[in-house]
Amino acid sequence: MKTALTSFLALFLCFNAFAQTNFNKLSVGAGYGLTQSFTDVNKNDFAPSAYGTLDYFFTPFLSLGGELQYGKIKAGPAANDPTQRQFTNSYKAASLNARLYLGALVDYDRSNFLNAVKWLYVGGGAGIVRNNITRITRVNKSTGNDFPGRNASFELMVPINVGISYYFPSQSGNHRFALNLNLQSNLTMGEGLDGYDNSSETFKDGVPDIYNFYSIGVKYHFGLLGLSKKSLY
Repeated sequence: MKTALTSFLALFLCFNAFAQTNFNKLSVGAGYGLTQSFTDVNKNDFAPSAYGTLDYFFTPFLSLGGELQYGKIKAGPAANDPTQRQFTNSYKAASLNARLYLGALVDYDRSNFLNAVKWLYVGGGAGIVRNNITRITRVNKSTGNDFPGRNASFELMVPINVGISYYFPSQSGNHRFALNLNLQSNLTMGEGLDGYDNSSETFKDGVPDIYNFYSIGVKYHFGLLGLSKKSLY
């Protein structure tokens, strides 16, 4: 009886050890993409931007981290806008973002489809954007109307993220590198993103300015090890 019990416990422990997977709790990332403006200027446009991230994973499917962005946000040209307005914002932004992955919510071991999409995630956070308007139309040449506003400002923003990561196995079987696709929509708390601040209803002031950031990047996991009860790869 003793021998049978000992054998059962050993088998149970081995099974648990086999089912568990180590994961690295730290991740750095970088990438490139395009911003798209949704502001008081009707004709939105795309512009290049880059980012860098540093994340801490509490579990393989829950992370919190910082992100820095540097690039441009723009709209125009003036000839395509009813009020002849245009702008280019050479912005910088910093934010703190939490992400929750689908793998935390579903039993992906029983479905090939769920296993393939377990690294889908949604997330949100808070941050600040530094606006630096480098090109802007301040006067409507046809009507002579002035377009007041500031060329430089700081504003709070709320980023919302949707994306997916795809992990590449190394020769040793580790999954440290990932390809990341992300859509981030940023709601700003002010009127500085486009450099225009006018009380006229024609210019929709009072409606928050938004910019989207469509990006592709790579992530590298390293550092402290955690233990997952689920098979990850």
